[in-house]
Amino acid sequence: MIKTKTMKYLLGVDIGSSSVKCALVAIDSGECVASAFSPSSEMKIVSPEKGFAEQDPNLWWDELCNAMSLLSNEYTFGKDEIAAIGISYQMHGLVAVDRDGIPVMPSIIWCDSRAVETGNAAFKSLGEEFCLEHYLNSPGNLTASKLKWVKDNRPETYARIHKIMLPGDYIAFRMTGEMKTTVSGLSEGILWDAKNETISHDLLKHYGISESLLCSTVPQFGEQGFVTPQAAESLGVSANIPVSYRAGDQPNNALSLNVLQPGEIAATAGTSGVVYGVIDQPSYDPKSRVNTFVHVNHTAAEKRYGVLLCINGTGILNSWLQKNVFNGHSYPEMNRLASTVPVGSEGLLCYPFGNGAERVLENRDPGSMIKNLHFNRHNNAHLARASQEGIVFSLFYGIEIMVKMGLNINTVRAGKANMFQSDIFTQAFANTTGATIELVNTDGAQGAARGAGMGAGIYKDAKEAFKGLKVLSRVEPNAALCEQYKDAYASWIEGMQL
Repeated sequence: MIKTKTMKYLLGVDIGSSSVKCALVAIDSGECVASAFSPSSEMKIVSPEKGFAEQDPNLWWDELCNAMSLLSNEYTFGKDEIAAIGISYQMHGLVAVDRDGIPVMPSIIWCDSRAVETGNAAFKSLGEEFCLEHYLNSPGNLTASKLKWVKDNRPETYARIHKIMLPGDYIAFRMTGEMKTTVSGLSEGILWDAKNETISHDLLKHYGISESLLCSTVPQFGEQGFVTPQAAESLGVSANIPVSYRAGDQPNNALSLNVLQPGEIAATAGTSGVVYGVIDQPSYDPKSRVNTFVHVNHTAAEKRYGVLLCINGTGILNSWLQKNVFNGHSYPEMNRLASTVPVGSEGLLCYPFGNGAERVLENRDPGSMIKNLHFNRHNNAHLARASQEGIVFSLFYGIEIMVKMGLNINTVRAGKANMFQSDIFTQAFANTTGATIELVNTDGAQGAARGAGMGAGIYKDAKEAFKGLKVLSRVEPNAALCEQYKDAYASWIEGMQL
């Protein structure tokens, strides 16, 4: 592409728990012209006690600044050529700040399990039917329950809290100086009453938490603040650029794949694995094993909800194997080894539940397991394949719950990234679920950029915003392989004695 002085861009940032990614999308073509991420290795998750998972919010900002520096080294763009900024972020985290906006503690992130019992107790006290009807979920291990845990266990820290935010709210605050959130963000924290379309008054009252700790809301798409001179200098952009979109990583991943209407399905398999389907009715699982949240394009006139299945231990299992079993061999080499083993891994079973309490297991934290290992038959190639099959099977275990809620899993869109870069994984996913998999040239940072374009009014509608989106390949289920995976899944279920 020939760069001209009149070309304008949209900037998307994706604040993950592993890395921070930035993407520059050209407004006219809708194509991503450059991207960068930081750090080059995964960001550290601190676990001071069993079940704890924390990160310093300042680390996200530092890595964002570094990623922006890398982006500018990769592609030359003028500071005044960015029209708007969008933010995607790791969901369910708790960021607590004082009156100066300084975090009073590390962020309790999405895979932290410490508040499980807190949320379970509220679920029983408030009434399961009441919680599901109003919040579409159990309070579980989500943001509101994490804040209650801080109140009960760190009272001196709690007393210093001026506002609480989600990770993306904090990054937006660092950019704009505005402490704000969104309805979708409140929903993911169980801080939103979906039935009454208001703050979760009853839950907060039950927890003894003042509503003054919550930030006021801004539209999901629209003016959310403007980059301050100080932030502009740190990021290497101009001041006064509007921040015009923010969303949690999974609703944003759905947006990235243009999954906005009822019946459309998105999937991702990074550190965690997610299947996300859009519905137009506030449906829920009676056991709250999958979550229903307000989707990014929800309005009073056209209600949109996202049903989210999350398995905490997906890509992180593959990463653990690479570091600790395969001695740093590349993922393509691991995939090649896995391809030498037949479907079902000759009886070797892998359960990827080793990254915190699993919602789909009713908030149990059993740890990861390898079963049926035979020293004279199995080797690391079997382990490579069994791990990928185990991740797929754990996702399908949750998909079966979603199907009972009324979702039809016929076509699934996914970015060609993370686990979906593996042919073994993608074929296993197609043949286990029976769905066609469409692999698309996008990621969360690009989706956030396109969302910013919609929020700033640069794109008139989703069709225009996603003109640069292309299906790279389709993976169709194979009838013969479907039967093999059906048998392998049955063995996996039989061995799942958690």
